[in-house]
Amino acid sequence: MATTRTPGAPEQAVCTLHEAPRSGVAVARIPDQRTAVRSAHPARLRLTQRRVVQVLGCLVAAGWAVAFPLVSDLPNQIFWGSVAAPAYGLAGLLCLTLPRRYSARAAAGAAVLGAVLLPLVLLVLQGRHQSEVMVVERSAALLLHTGSPYLPDPARVTDYDPYLPAMAVFGLPRALLGSGNPVTTVLGDARIWFAVTFLACLLACWRLLRPQHSASPLLPLATLTASPLIALALVVGGVDLPLIGVCCLAMALAAKGRAIPAGLVLVLACTLKWTAWPALPVAALLLWRLYGRRPAARATVTAVVGSSALVLPYLLTQGQVLREQVVSFPLGLTAVHTPAGSPLPGKVLAGFGPTGHTISLTLLCLGALGVAIWLLAYPPTSAVAACDLLAVGLTVAFTLAPAGRFGYLALPAVLVIWPRLAANPRPRDRLTTILTGVQL
Repeated sequence: MATTRTPGAPEQAVCTLHEAPRSGVAVARIPDQRTAVRSAHPARLRLTQRRVVQVLGCLVAAGWAVAFPLVSDLPNQIFWGSVAAPAYGLAGLLCLTLPRRYSARAAAGAAVLGAVLLPLVLLVLQGRHQSEVMVVERSAALLLHTGSPYLPDPARVTDYDPYLPAMAVFGLPRALLGSGNPVTTVLGDARIWFAVTFLACLLACWRLLRPQHSASPLLPLATLTASPLIALALVVGGVDLPLIGVCCLAMALAAKGRAIPAGLVLVLACTLKWTAWPALPVAALLLWRLYGRRPAARATVTAVVGSSALVLPYLLTQGQVLREQVVSFPLGLTAVHTPAGSPLPGKVLAGFGPTGHTISLTLLCLGALGVAIWLLAYPPTSAVAACDLLAVGLTVAFTLAPAGRFGYLALPAVLVIWPRLAANPRPRDRLTTILTGVQL
């Protein structure tokens, strides 16, 4: 039997030659055209489903943004929701009307412009931000003038600096440039450098984990950044974005066996916030499973020595201040309570008084112990597995801590999503399709 196909017409009917059993003469048989039409239906159905997912994702994002003007009492969040909701609606319209080859990029561009760039620039020019941005910029000014980023006798919420010393680096542009004109006002804002670090780390993570000669990271990165989970945090505060980026990059470097660079990135992570400390044992065990004890030891020693060199001087000279502001304040153990008060389980328990607060801390310790046992019993063998394990541990910590915000969960969410996108060689993976719909 032989088959012939018309060149340049892959969807046309195929002519099949059958040999007659007696005469030996080949007889041409042309199948019904309905068979060829049916064969094209699955592809069309997939494209239709993809477009539906994209439009629904935009609608979910628009609904998320619309909720802030209705339920929030924070002016900056209300402003972001009022500007971002129409942008997400426009993105959905572009997904619905434009040709497939242009719709995803146009929708992502509209979402980035309307949900990130426009509200961010307007808020920066007006000098509006969440209190943590002011705290970081003030800590940089204190570091330059006094040698310490911490106020010695905090009396108000905004006097507390709950971050480790390296976080002050993001406030240095404001301390050096000031805000004398619109250019320096924008370039000096800490939110700009939070976002730059976040994007640079995710791009580097993609390049490390993605197979060579594969898809560009720009569309998924733009879509992730424009999603409400990241866009809101980036526009109004963004202090957790650098931590998200460096944790993803550290796991990618460890998965590729680059022990010293992984250790250096972990130095930055561990000197930004103490919540990043679980990333060190996860990365060390990943290196140990894949490359042996020596690379794991090199990364661990690099991270511990580098972090100690940055934190130990403050611990020795200002130990009480560091413990009160960096540890006790976030855990709700000071007279002035942290404003992080989303109704997560730990916060709800802490609201019942000292007994509830003790129960919350006990559950937090038990949860950390459980994740540690899981880590030792099933060490990760890939960047995706390491990020999943770290995401579980951080989710347990954020939900059971006596004080926390829903925004903190962006860190484990990106840890689960981004390494999977980067490590997956198939550009039409379902998760990519969902992200292209401007949602998480």
